[in-house]
Amino acid sequence: MKELLRPRRLAPGARVAVVATSGPVPEERLQAGLDVLRGWDLDPVVGPHVLDRHPEFGYLAGTDADRAADLQNAWCDPTVDAVLCARGGYGAQRMIDLLDWDALRAAGPKVFVGFSDLTVLHEAFATRLGLATLHGPMAAGVDFIKNARAQEHLRATLFAPETVRTIASGGTALVPGRARGVTLGGCLSLLAAELGTPHARPSARGGLLCLEDVGEETYRLDRYLTQLLRSGWLEGVRGVLLGSWEGCADYAGLRPLLADRLGGLGVPVAENVGFGHGEGALTMPLGVAATLDAEAGTLTLDEPALR
Repeated sequence: MKELLRPRRLAPGARVAVVATSGPVPEERLQAGLDVLRGWDLDPVVGPHVLDRHPEFGYLAGTDADRAADLQNAWCDPTVDAVLCARGGYGAQRMIDLLDWDALRAAGPKVFVGFSDLTVLHEAFATRLGLATLHGPMAAGVDFIKNARAQEHLRATLFAPETVRTIASGGTALVPGRARGVTLGGCLSLLAAELGTPHARPSARGGLLCLEDVGEETYRLDRYLTQLLRSGWLEGVRGVLLGSWEGCADYAGLRPLLADRLGGLGVPVAENVGFGHGEGALTMPLGVAATLDAEAGTLTLDEPALR
């Protein structure tokens, strides 16, 4: 697995576009998120369909075509330096095949931020654009609006990435050891759902795999992990980082499953690394070379997440 192209860091006055690629966006939370961005001396603009609701399916923010158009237009706008997703939910899989990947590639590298359902786009940006991305808080998310740790870690990553070369959350080792590889991953259920699609990478070989999820029953997490194992997707992975499991079983009950499904890989596995749906989530760069120390609970990047 190769390192991916790192976009340029942001500077004061940078223009950032906020788009809704998945679920519907509460207007009051969007406005609060835009205020945060303005407080960082950024110039936020919103896609024209960011507050839309799908006419039939209430779990979607507007039609597939409109959501895709907002992302496409934001990315291809030469005045936009970064694209931030408003929220996750569901819907990225429905619109991703409507994107013009040749046009996105021609527009050049930009910062992309999101998580949860946006795992689909992180994978596609890696495979189709060769671009490193940021698995981090979204502009209309509660964490982005109200949590100081989540805000500051994202802000530092965007403006001064050399100050967060080591990501440490006080995590522990499910399987001890050290490993070096290229970061990838995101939401477990989306990684499993993407297997066999045109935008999914063939395997996690050579990677440091980041996994987290939200609101899933233990047997469903078992299913997703087993699917990744049976498909061979986990063969050659160098290490695993486990984030939050918000709304899933109590972690004491979930831990044996993770040990059962991941312990046989023979690679270091760090738990409670601090990214994902949990409160105060840290921003995790994807597509960068790094070293995992499972016992110390640290991920140290070879280079800053952004240039």
